[in-house]
Amino acid sequence: MTAVASRVPLAVKIAYTAFMAVLIPVYWHYYGPTNFLYFCDVALILTLIAIWPENALLISMSAIGILVPQALWLADFFASAAGFSFLGMADYMFDSDRSLFLRLLSLFHGWLPLLLIFLLWRIGYDRRAFWAWTALAWALLLISFFWLPPPNPNAGLIPVNVNYVWGMSDAAPQTIVPPYVWLAGQLIGLPLIAYAPTHFLLARFMPAAR
Repeated sequence: MTAVASRVPLAVKIAYTAFMAVLIPVYWHYYGPTNFLYFCDVALILTLIAIWPENALLISMSAIGILVPQALWLADFFASAAGFSFLGMADYMFDSDRSLFLRLLSLFHGWLPLLLIFLLWRIGYDRRAFWAWTALAWALLLISFFWLPPPNPNAGLIPVNVNYVWGMSDAAPQTIVPPYVWLAGQLIGLPLIAYAPTHFLLARFMPAAR
């Protein structure tokens, strides 16, 4: 039997694994295990699992889940750096009460989407990812809403309002609509507005997974 050549450079695999070997224990220590229920952190872990066996489905799921949200995070980061208030997603990056080391680790929000695009270009896009990530996202949203802490201005480093199920602020719930309406909007809106367009673009421009 002929061995299949690796499509992802070994240096990329080692560098990513080394980064995660630092991030996981540090985040667990400072933020606790519930921090790993954020979409972006789930994508980090799925990518770690997938990068060595070059699993196209898990890489594709991560891309579906975070390419649009991370683009918004980046826009919010640069807006905050310029002194403007946008979404509040990246406000913590400019909080001097937080460790600079923790904030530097969080810069993965900027480079992870680029890594995922590179991996998809090498491994291929698996079209099953849309429904697989949507099901996972629904489960994460329901867990975040019903079992994790709501916004709290004095939470410190404890994750609250995970996946923004109570609104865009970690200090107070949104008051525009009832909480269940906001949650329903996420359950319906994220697949329609974020995941589906990403799916169609990746299916159009990325090679199909083998």
